[in-house]
Amino acid sequence: MTRTIVASATREIIIGFDQPFCVIGERINPTGRKKLAAEMIEGNFDTVIKDALEQVAAGATMLDVNAGVTSVNPNETEPALLVRTMEIVQGLVDVPLSIDSSVTAAIEAALKIAKGRPLVNSVTGEEEKLEAILPLCAKYDVPVVAISNDETGISMDPDVRFAVAKKIVERAMDYGIKPHDIVVDPLVMPIGALGDAGRQVFQLLYRLRNELKVNTTCGLSNISFGLPHRHGINAGFIPMVIGAGMTSAIMNPCRPQEMEAVRAANVLNGTDPNCGNWIMTYRDHKPSEAGAAPSTSPPGASSGRRGGRASRVGAGAATE
Repeated sequence: MTRTIVASATREIIIGFDQPFCVIGERINPTGRKKLAAEMIEGNFDTVIKDALEQVAAGATMLDVNAGVTSVNPNETEPALLVRTMEIVQGLVDVPLSIDSSVTAAIEAALKIAKGRPLVNSVTGEEEKLEAILPLCAKYDVPVVAISNDETGISMDPDVRFAVAKKIVERAMDYGIKPHDIVVDPLVMPIGALGDAGRQVFQLLYRLRNELKVNTTCGLSNISFGLPHRHGINAGFIPMVIGAGMTSAIMNPCRPQEMEAVRAANVLNGTDPNCGNWIMTYRDHKPSEAGAAPSTSPPGASSGRRGGRASRVGAGAATE
């Protein structure tokens, strides 16, 4: 069974087909958030602190950390800013982190100070990215998100996206990185613009699970881009992609409707034993309430120790 292990300083999480769905909190990301970007440039991390604490309290299994402010030279400033952000988040919460950057120097700087075993977000099928990111992942023994696009861009043909994912998995093996440490993002397209976007993802997930035997993730809110009442679409999409085989997603855990869908899917998928997390979360729930108090323990967490930007379509697309 494919299992991708990520860890903080003291907590180990397993991403896998037989595990609760891994919710990777997306909020620590200045892309599209002018206030947050301005604060981070000024050295003000109040919103970062607030977002980190709120996402974990809401049930996030992991947190994605992005410091890609675009108003400054990313090659000069992003490494230092990402390191500072990582240090603050690691000092606040004890969940594994996803290092989210399109700047190779920033990823390496963050890996040097990361506690445990973080996830690198991300590598694509572009030769330049493969040669830059895969050696880093091998050096630090960390898993990586593989986004299914290459020099030709994002294909509308799901067979082409599968071929790119297969290429990344095979190239990773050349560096000694096993398939269980590749988490493929098959690229969720906006359903409002591409009517069969959902079916494409379901088809890809089946092949990725059964042919490549890899775990998967996505920028969940991409599916609803451009539509009204986006969180309703997102909440409907969650159990469908989980049923199709997706094992994680970068999403906003502070949306009760979406987290309720995750927890319900875990129950129905048999990854919430005896409905324990559901009962602990909702036992005092009243129908008139807009949302229930979240569990204090993220699904899938166990004790243990192991020593790109969101503007693209792919893992880590943050929403307000």
